[in-house]
Amino acid sequence: MKKLFFGLASIALLFSACNNDTKEITLDQEIDMSDFYVYTDSADDLTNKSNTGKEINKTCGTMSNLNRLLAENPGLEKKMFDIEYHTRKLINAKGKPVGNPGGGGSDGGEPDIDVLRIEDNLNIVIPVYFHIILPNANDVSNAQIQSQLNVLNDDFSKLNTNLLPSGATNFINDATNTDISFTLAGIVRHNDNTSSWGTNDSVKRSYPPVSPSTQLNIWVCNLGSGLLGYAQFPGGSPDTDGIVILHESLPGGSASNYNLGRTASHEVGHYLNLRHIWGDGRCRQDDFVEDTPTSDGPNYGCPAYPTVNCSSTDMTMNYMDYTYDSCMYMFTDGQRNRMRAIFASGGPREIMIQ
Repeated sequence: MKKLFFGLASIALLFSACNNDTKEITLDQEIDMSDFYVYTDSADDLTNKSNTGKEINKTCGTMSNLNRLLAENPGLEKKMFDIEYHTRKLINAKGKPVGNPGGGGSDGGEPDIDVLRIEDNLNIVIPVYFHIILPNANDVSNAQIQSQLNVLNDDFSKLNTNLLPSGATNFINDATNTDISFTLAGIVRHNDNTSSWGTNDSVKRSYPPVSPSTQLNIWVCNLGSGLLGYAQFPGGSPDTDGIVILHESLPGGSASNYNLGRTASHEVGHYLNLRHIWGDGRCRQDDFVEDTPTSDGPNYGCPAYPTVNCSSTDMTMNYMDYTYDSCMYMFTDGQRNRMRAIFASGGPREIMIQ
């Protein structure tokens, strides 16, 4: 949405905020961080208006969880700042030759290896480890787990067969293949009578992640409070890294309108450094993606097209909104680049693809 590079004044502000472990950048890669934020007004996330005007509970607890983690760990904000800086540097440099603009550079204008890690069609394969924690953990079958993996692979590869809303021609070319796929690493089941785990990571501490630096851990359990899931952004503790989803949101589950497996697609988006598409700040804050429109809050149900907020048409079919599973359709190129940047050299999930 917002342009990510300005002048020397923004660079001066940036260097005053960063310590020595942030690499120096050249003038043709100046990075503006003035719009960066981590804390959000969680009240905006608790209750929102659907397109029918009926108040409903939030469906994703990721930002409330982030607020808690930031309060508990004063160093997390700096880590997330550095990750965002690294991401913006790569995206700004995307497709540009190394060296001064127009000068070709001393290396003959070859693209930076970090840029290639974003731009090429290298398929990033993420192993996934499922933790099933329910009174009867066998209530979730192996077939359901495989169906969930199939949904993730379809959604991240632009194979979702759901259709755009009638008339949504301005978004028809924005759906993209992220070249990120998922494979099963393992399943472990735990019989546990806990009726509501919430978003305080107690389920993760009770059943720790397996190799979180190289595997995506997904906890499937009872959540309560109207929640479908929550995730941890890159930069958080490895002891709690991964996503948690309501077992009823799995394909074939009993969560009405949210049982096609797209809660996992949404939460994995957070795990790969995507914000909610409305930026969690009404029209005041951005999701840091160039090709997604500004909005003032989540959309629910299957909104008619166009749905207009903040003087722009909402991309209600994006996986990072709150619409019904059957009405979610797409990630954008900007979201693709943002996700892939965390796997580049120096990125927080680099080790996953080494």
